[in-house]
Amino acid sequence: MIIKKAFPFFAVAILLLIIFLPTYTKIQELRDRNRDLFNKNIALGKENKLLEEQLRRIENDPVYQEKILREKMGVVRKDEVPVRIVGGKE
Repeated sequence: MIIKKAFPFFAVAILLLIIFLPTYTKIQELRDRNRDLFNKNIALGKENKLLEEQLRRIENDPVYQEKILREKMGVVRKDEVPVRIVGGKE
């Protein structure tokens, strides 16, 4: 007797789960994606600030300009002799 009275309640509950569960999981996926994109946005903002600082130094700091030219581009001053060490142990 109790089973017959409880059956409509369980049927409605299962029907509601079938209807709303896919939507709930989609919302959770979108929240996770939103959180990931927010964190990526913060990381890119920090990287952007570092790159802006580096650009400012490249444009305005002659000592930093010389360092970049020497290390990354292999430029030497007039009357300097470049020395390349090949096969050295670390």
